[in-house]
Amino acid sequence: MKRLIRVKKISVAIALATVASSWNAPVFAQPVMEEVVLQARLKSSAEELIGERMDDDVVMDFIDSEFISRVGDSTVAGALRRVSGLSLVNDKFVYVRGLGERYSSTLLNGSVIPSPDLTRSVIPLDLFPTTIVESLAVQKVYSPDMPAAFGGGSVDIRTKGIPDDFTYGIDVGIGVDSENESKHLSYDGGSDDEWGTDDGTRALSGFIRSTMNEYQGNVEVQNLLSAMQSRDMPNASLADAQLLNRELAVAMNRNLSIQEEDDDPNYELKGHIGNNFYLSDEWEFGFLAGASYKRGWDDTESTARNFQFPDERFEIERESNRKTDLHGNINLGLRFTDDHRIETLSMYLRNTDDETAIRDYFNENREKSDGIGFREYRITFEERDLTVNQIMGEHYFGAATREKLPDWGIINWLEDVLPEESKINWKYSESRAATDIPNEVTIAGTTTNDPITGAVLSSAVDLDTRAAVYRFTDLQDKVENGGWSWVVPLITESSVIELSGGYEWNRKHRLYEQQQFSIGAFRVNDPSVLEGPLSQVFSEENILDPTNDFIFGVPGANNQSYIAATMTDAVFGKLDWTYDETWRVMLGLRWEDYSQVALDWNINGYSIENPQVTTDVATLEEAVFKEDEIYPSIAVTYMTEWWAEIFQLRFGYSETVVRPDLREITDSGYIDPITDALVLGNPGVIPSDIKNYDIRAEWFFDSGDNLTVSFYLKDIQNPIEFFEAAASDTNTAREIINAEEGEVYGMEIEGLKSLGFLGDWGEAFFLQGNVTIQESEITAGAKADAPTNNVRELTGASEYVVNAIIGYDSFNSQHAATLSYNVFGERLFVAGRNGAPDGYEQPFHSLDFTYTWFPTDYITLKLRLRNLLDKEITIEREGVETFTEAPGQIIAVNFQWDF
Repeated sequence: MKRLIRVKKISVAIALATVASSWNAPVFAQPVMEEVVLQARLKSSAEELIGERMDDDVVMDFIDSEFISRVGDSTVAGALRRVSGLSLVNDKFVYVRGLGERYSSTLLNGSVIPSPDLTRSVIPLDLFPTTIVESLAVQKVYSPDMPAAFGGGSVDIRTKGIPDDFTYGIDVGIGVDSENESKHLSYDGGSDDEWGTDDGTRALSGFIRSTMNEYQGNVEVQNLLSAMQSRDMPNASLADAQLLNRELAVAMNRNLSIQEEDDDPNYELKGHIGNNFYLSDEWEFGFLAGASYKRGWDDTESTARNFQFPDERFEIERESNRKTDLHGNINLGLRFTDDHRIETLSMYLRNTDDETAIRDYFNENREKSDGIGFREYRITFEERDLTVNQIMGEHYFGAATREKLPDWGIINWLEDVLPEESKINWKYSESRAATDIPNEVTIAGTTTNDPITGAVLSSAVDLDTRAAVYRFTDLQDKVENGGWSWVVPLITESSVIELSGGYEWNRKHRLYEQQQFSIGAFRVNDPSVLEGPLSQVFSEENILDPTNDFIFGVPGANNQSYIAATMTDAVFGKLDWTYDETWRVMLGLRWEDYSQVALDWNINGYSIENPQVTTDVATLEEAVFKEDEIYPSIAVTYMTEWWAEIFQLRFGYSETVVRPDLREITDSGYIDPITDALVLGNPGVIPSDIKNYDIRAEWFFDSGDNLTVSFYLKDIQNPIEFFEAAASDTNTAREIINAEEGEVYGMEIEGLKSLGFLGDWGEAFFLQGNVTIQESEITAGAKADAPTNNVRELTGASEYVVNAIIGYDSFNSQHAATLSYNVFGERLFVAGRNGAPDGYEQPFHSLDFTYTWFPTDYITLKLRLRNLLDKEITIEREGVETFTEAPGQIIAVNFQWDF
């Protein structure tokens, strides 16, 4: 076929251009093959997936492992910000084409996996180390073989497969962060903290659990007294009930004193080993195992200000985070001839944040000039785990298979009807995500301050029965995903028709449990009791002293827990027709049957009158949502040789949906750890329907250069958005609602250009980059609570995103360098209410540098410099900087040995 020949010609051209760059001019000898291979590997890291991009029937972008390595990104999240139209938020979540993280989805080897994030259904992409990645596929146009929950785009993380030969390697890294202090905030934790897990030091004690069960969740003094007197202690006194209440307080982990710990460098260790065994001429078996461990400090200091009174009402927070990341994976593969392949993946990821923070602040109740302020101590240990087990297979009805089949009538008929390229794919994935916060403690205090500078002169814990609030959180998410698909190509003289279809199912179960307790003093015999180290304030001696009147309680309604589930069944079909090697048409339909249920879970319910889960029929019926819809898609591609060896003009249209997170459709409220805002759920929120329009022009030149220009439009009905809600004092609250309508439209330009036209010296350099220019608009509608602007941008959408990369590969194949630049335009962070202005995150100019030295064929030394411009994260409201944070500059060195 002419088109296949064209693609091969491009591949050869790329290879020749790459190899040529490794030759010195004039050519006086044949190059050493090892150097050519090494040079090609480096120079083509931005090119080697071009063939796959050209062959896809919809718009796709790819990043491979070599590109990730040369730009030096350590997580999938960091790597994806290099893709056109993508921007990174909070170093975790990817916004595709201006749409928030809820409008993007993440797959692992084509399968759905759960998120260990407490407050979002999307997966925080900083969880995945780039060491497991073979390539990242970003699909920006919907196709029917994808889940219909498709907004801005989908990211498929493709893990490394079975090696062709024996391989092993180690990687050792060390780094420093300019924002890290010589002394870090810390506290006494557990003996297993270095492995990112708690040894039980922070966990809720069995004594508290049993007492809560015994007294049906009510441990107030008067209830304890009544229960004791009605049981086996008729003579129990108020003092006895108070003593039991205080003993519950003593059973909490009270080793809370915040101290300073000496600095040590951040470090990481990685390793892998794999092999491929040829069992016979037809059978081969392989494996690849890998592991990594990373531990380090991340210090930040941030400032937030009230936009009306920025000099009087503000807060300063200092935080130290001891981060631990580890992973292990093993891949197994079995292949029979070229027709049959079965692979498995078992992977475990752990990401733990151990945070210690002190926040000093002033508000309308205590301003700086009053000389008295507020202080909050916070200790949070959050462990996130993801376990994935996958098995997948691919089977062709090829020549080797046909030779093995018996000479039966139906088999002979299939051999006559089905081309050798016919295949069946199948997959099954079971994954579990867990988040465990065995102890999150916030302690409220009061400070005496210099009224001029605001400097803290002294501090004490508040005289309040809820001075210390303990929160215990446990999230368990399980996802099972499977399916199969078939492909049958039909080839005629002028056409290639590919018929495909399949079935896919997905089951998700979530259990979220959150319990809160409090400790504080109603009165104390001496104010000095509330001064000094926190462990001393909450010591056993102080708590059990009846003259201090410490109280253990269960604050609030404790209604944040819930149980939820979703179930999806889908059938899809697709026709892919290439005519005269010039036109290509894809028509597809996907039918999805979707059901969800979410129920509040009263973990302190112990009676029919106060059940753990409601038994009201009407409430149960309202908690269930069902829909079954058909989602169409069409893509048309025109192929010719206009201005380049291959030119492709693509048109695409599709209809998709975005559904709310399970937590958002319950009545429970929660604190968003990123924005610190109270987020209110809404059982009435419904899915958003999206119509997607795309046009894309692609030029692939015989030199290996390429250029792409894209235009897109997304029309959203009932977009799911956060709007500011009424809140008390200085607290911020947001509610999830369906706005009336919204749209996003824009243009993307991306390309790769070798600089050889500048002369012989330019052969060692190449330039790669992309620019996205877009506009977004949302109409709030009647459901929003008094928004300042009824028509505004989508949250997180920016007017432009720019990525630029200058790459260098030396002629002797021993040196490579990459200078990477990224910037996004001003983007909406929070929408104002009742006349308050909107808050916008300001452009952040990121400049990174990576240098790689290959002293031998097996040893690699890498230097990474991050945020060379030392920029700050800034949010403004009406020109006032209401938030600033300095992420700091990072210097890291890695030693890698691969065989």
